[in-house]
Amino acid sequence: MDVLTLCLVLLGAIAIGLPIAYALLLSSIVFIFAFDHGLSMGLLAHTLTTANDSFPILAVPFFILAGLIMGRGGISQRLFAVATAWVGHIKGGIGVAAVLTAMFFSAISGSGPATVAAVGGIMIPEMVKYGYSKTFAAALIAAAGTMGVVLPPSIPLVIFGVITGTSIGDLFLAAIIPGLIMGALLIIWVVTHARRHGIEGTPKHSLRERFGSLNQAKGALALPVIILGGIYGGIFTPTEAAVVAVVFGTALSTLLYRELTLRTLFHTIVNAATTSSALMVIVASAAVFALLLTIADAPTYAIDALTSVSTNPVIIMLIITLFMLLLGAFMETIAAVTITAPILVPVMAEIGMDPIQIGVVLIMLLALGFISPPLGANLFVAAKTAGTTSEKTFVAVLPGFALLTGACLLVAFIPALTMTFIS
Repeated sequence: MDVLTLCLVLLGAIAIGLPIAYALLLSSIVFIFAFDHGLSMGLLAHTLTTANDSFPILAVPFFILAGLIMGRGGISQRLFAVATAWVGHIKGGIGVAAVLTAMFFSAISGSGPATVAAVGGIMIPEMVKYGYSKTFAAALIAAAGTMGVVLPPSIPLVIFGVITGTSIGDLFLAAIIPGLIMGALLIIWVVTHARRHGIEGTPKHSLRERFGSLNQAKGALALPVIILGGIYGGIFTPTEAAVVAVVFGTALSTLLYRELTLRTLFHTIVNAATTSSALMVIVASAAVFALLLTIADAPTYAIDALTSVSTNPVIIMLIITLFMLLLGAFMETIAAVTITAPILVPVMAEIGMDPIQIGVVLIMLLALGFISPPLGANLFVAAKTAGTTSEKTFVAVLPGFALLTGACLLVAFIPALTMTFIS
């Protein structure tokens, strides 16, 4: 009864338009006063202040800042130039180049909407120029942006690692193959679309032009290698890697590419601080809510509820998949991760899944919320950039949504896709 009340108050608060952080706090306060669990407001205050008091979570604001710097510093343009030079000439090549650029930028930014915002303004006009409709171009970029929260350095994976005590480095490593699968499926989608609609590629570039594009973008191409190589090589932690990304990205954008002025850098830092503050408030509020769910024994209720429906691991996984897809459509990803991780990790462990695999699968499922109404941040950003409506973009993105859902199920049912590189 207490778990149900807690969730109903949260849903009611969201339904009347209360921001997610305040909705989480309101439902937590109602729970503390309504049920006799021996709790006080001191617990709420303590959890709010300690939720973000963690060295690993310090990576979040720095990765946000790094993504914004790279989005404004000319890095996305150079990545797109490389992709176009090498694959643009094939049928549908501009679309393939767009996916590859989004994939590479995702390995820098760690954010879905940031990826869409950074690459959409460049790639959508180019796709339209070569024959794609505005709606399809927006749909493809929105779908490609989901890789931003899956491929390392993923901000939601950092949050999951902090909450569950799972190695963030291992989570990053485990997410590489799933992220590449997502990219491969989107490439298949765009090539199929191009063949069906007779969309040609760009004129073929010479080898000199191809290697010239690599030379122009060598700094941008080196960045994810430095970040991820440093983490996996044991040179620095994910938090230190985030700081390195900021320093390297700033040097690249200001000194080498000369596209980021001190004035723009200042506004970028302010923007990153504002975004990070909002996320940290959500994390703190969700941490309180998640703690109360644990106190109310929600994990046990969840296990009992699922096993009462079926003891078949496949059926249980399909139910969890549907639940996470719905949750991702209605709740901000960071809040959803913070709330569901303590509950679903024990449930999914019951059917034999490793916490690392669980983390990647949950983030992949929640990532689809970026292309699902009513929130659908990627949809809104891409549609606005393309000059079309989010409704039309959602209809156009449905094939991509289906393919990415299939990728989630593959990763859920084939542990080797996440655990191959984990010692």
